[in-house]
Amino acid sequence: MRALPPAAGAVGPGGTPVAGLLEVLRRLDSGPRGLTEGQAAERLARVGGNVVPDARDPSWPRLFARSLRDPFTAVLLCLGLVSAAVLAWGTASVILLLVVVSCVLRASGEHRADRSTAGLRRLVATTATVQRRTDEDTAPVTREIPVEELVPGDVVRLGPGDLVPADVRLLRSTGLTVHQAALTGESAPVEKDAGDDPGDGGVLQDLRYCFQGSSVASGSATAVVTATAGDTRFAADRRRTGKPPATSFERSVQGVSWILIRFALLTPPLVLMANAALRGRGLETLPFAVAVAVGLTPEMLPVVVTTCLARGAALLARTHGVIVRRLPALHDIGAMDVLCVDKTGTLTQDRPVVHRALDADGHDDPEVLRWAAAAAWWSLQLADLPAPDALDEALLAAAAADDDDEDEDEDSLTSYDGVTTLPFDPVRRLATVVVRTPGRFGTHTLITKGAVEAVLGRCALSDDERARVRDLADAQAADGLRVLAVATTERPAGDRPRERGLTFRGLLTFRDDLAPAAAEALAGLAGRGVTVKILTGDHPGTAVRACRDLGVPVAGVLTADRLDTLTDPELTELARRTTVFARCTPEHKTRVTRALQAGGHTVGFLGDGVNDLPVLRTADVGIAPRDAAGVTRESADLVLAGKDLTAIGHAVAAGRHAGGNIATYLRITLSSNLGNVIAMLSAGLLLPFLPMLPAQVLVQNLCFDAAQLAFAHDRPTRAALRRPSVLDPRELLRFIVGFGALNAVADLATFGVLAFALRGPGDDESLFHSGWFTENLLTQAVVMVLLSLGSPGRAGRRPGPVTWSAAALAAIGLLLPASPPGAALGLSALPGVYYGLLAAVLALYAVGLLAARTRYERRRTVALPETDASQGQAMSKP
Repeated sequence: MRALPPAAGAVGPGGTPVAGLLEVLRRLDSGPRGLTEGQAAERLARVGGNVVPDARDPSWPRLFARSLRDPFTAVLLCLGLVSAAVLAWGTASVILLLVVVSCVLRASGEHRADRSTAGLRRLVATTATVQRRTDEDTAPVTREIPVEELVPGDVVRLGPGDLVPADVRLLRSTGLTVHQAALTGESAPVEKDAGDDPGDGGVLQDLRYCFQGSSVASGSATAVVTATAGDTRFAADRRRTGKPPATSFERSVQGVSWILIRFALLTPPLVLMANAALRGRGLETLPFAVAVAVGLTPEMLPVVVTTCLARGAALLARTHGVIVRRLPALHDIGAMDVLCVDKTGTLTQDRPVVHRALDADGHDDPEVLRWAAAAAWWSLQLADLPAPDALDEALLAAAAADDDDEDEDEDSLTSYDGVTTLPFDPVRRLATVVVRTPGRFGTHTLITKGAVEAVLGRCALSDDERARVRDLADAQAADGLRVLAVATTERPAGDRPRERGLTFRGLLTFRDDLAPAAAEALAGLAGRGVTVKILTGDHPGTAVRACRDLGVPVAGVLTADRLDTLTDPELTELARRTTVFARCTPEHKTRVTRALQAGGHTVGFLGDGVNDLPVLRTADVGIAPRDAAGVTRESADLVLAGKDLTAIGHAVAAGRHAGGNIATYLRITLSSNLGNVIAMLSAGLLLPFLPMLPAQVLVQNLCFDAAQLAFAHDRPTRAALRRPSVLDPRELLRFIVGFGALNAVADLATFGVLAFALRGPGDDESLFHSGWFTENLLTQAVVMVLLSLGSPGRAGRRPGPVTWSAAALAAIGLLLPASPPGAALGLSALPGVYYGLLAAVLALYAVGLLAARTRYERRRTVALPETDASQGQAMSKP
């Protein structure tokens, strides 16, 4: 039981704040200087860590109990109860074994996944800045601690981008605004103040309080923690609202699952009615009908999905430093076909480099760079700036490289002797340095650099000359370059530095330094069918220039003012054909993302600032670097070790591995199950006896389920990684029906083989059961190998886990009928002639499978959007 429910002491009946600051501190037994380390440790032991209860990882027994609520497991339990009700104890026992095995595997997989995810969360664990004292008499010390260690009474400090770690009462604040959309739905930041005025509205609108789940948009504050963990307002709201909405991947899996569940529940009554009408059989066929329904159910689906995603997430974290904070997001990034990024810091390093030094006629002139570099050097030496200017650093780096190339020591920057400087002023848009003129005693040289218009206005130029320089500067700016003008003049040493009558020296152009691996990463993403779109607040020319330098063709440019005039349908159509969106605000980025989603794209967004929160939450996959603002990192689905597109390429590959394996499992399992069910039902109506005993059907299903676990460990070919791994329920159902029908034909062909080999199927039920048992497992093994995405192109490679698993399944089908366990199931050894005929059936079936697969892959390739495919091919060109 918690000893400190502080929120209750600060809020009166009906949620009306009644307590002042002194009352709050008294109830918390704290003060403005914070707690001592001893007090904090004692409270942490008493009230527990600051962890939302639902965020704690469940234990293995709880995971096992939760897996019993899975729809497939619930269907199996219902079918088992039906079997027990008609005293079919063998059928009921095998179904119970299937349930236990499925639940154990799923609980174990989820337990491992939860432990891995918890370890990943610790890599990006949010910290809080807390103010604590060693003992009562010492001064408080500010330090970072994990948010889990916060306790009521702690004094914390908040700054821009910080997550509010608990419910807090403000002690001091300066210009504080917070985002609390997670609590109130308000998109705009809310002002907060440490005064005594609670403001209008309920508790969440109280100006004096900030709540867990919100984040600091601007300003700073010092506050005392009033509630942690389950006592916070966020925890209460989370208990009321339940789980977050399902992702598109989860909705797709659920949609397929419920279709199968309906079929499984309809199968027993249909089998009973058909047998009663055509064969006059009654309830004695119920165990068989139940076994057929079980055979249609993919019991291993939750296990395979969890294992695939958990393995992919762990591998990404271990090898590439990419942290998957939400397992389904790994599939979503594999399905991603559009990635939206900002230019600065992603394609470029936000570090300008000198592009060219030009004279007034547009010709290269190294002397212009020398004058500008001298001004930059003495600005750094004399101005005592808090941080070096990025353009000055670029000038010095270019001048140093130029001196190294020409080996001219006499022209080095130190040959000038600085006198004074007039630092850059945003109003004047100029910076001036006064240096002693080398070799001319009593003469000073003024070097002025700054915005083109500002420098030209102080130069002694004719109108024609001034217009010509302006046109040259405009042409460079339109080419995506930043432009700086340089001018000089000489003055007597005693004169005051006046920026008038200057001699124009030339222009310097700058381009953003490209990210080292950006071009290679973009080509890799294009090769995987991912189109990159630039959403930036920069000038469109600058963004286009960066794209051109990286070899990215620009299909179209859209600026914010044009975007504001478009309706949503118009933007949806235009966004598909546009590469650069310039002058964008956060609202524009969100709208563009929604437009792309409306066009049928799966969209990812890479951002790192607080202003990126809306679009991160809107995108199908939100991506943030590890050094992003805390609230941004916590809102992202994937966290990168750095702001590196190469890491996103690795995440896409891992997502497609996982998604491909899940889709392959579903295709093979469901088509094979459906074919077996169709053949079993058909044979059951044609034969005077059941084609297989219920226990045999269930054991066959158990063997196939065990073999299918290999799909979680398979590795698809490179061809499977070139397109998004989208789980489309309609496409999946078409595949299941088509290949299931082909499987049913092979099974019914076996019926004819058995009739010929056994001289009439009615002669020996045991031999018929054994023959069909063997054929079913062998056809399932053939399907696993030939329809697996990893099968084509494996020449020269070692067999993968699916191949070995299929071989084991085939061995069981061949050996079990003649073994003592097979005899216990009612199976018996088969004549040699049967195996020869079966081999012919399997060979024809394999040829049909390969032909059907080739046709399916050809139609699937043609169905890809032509525009996206052409964009991807274009982007992959240098």
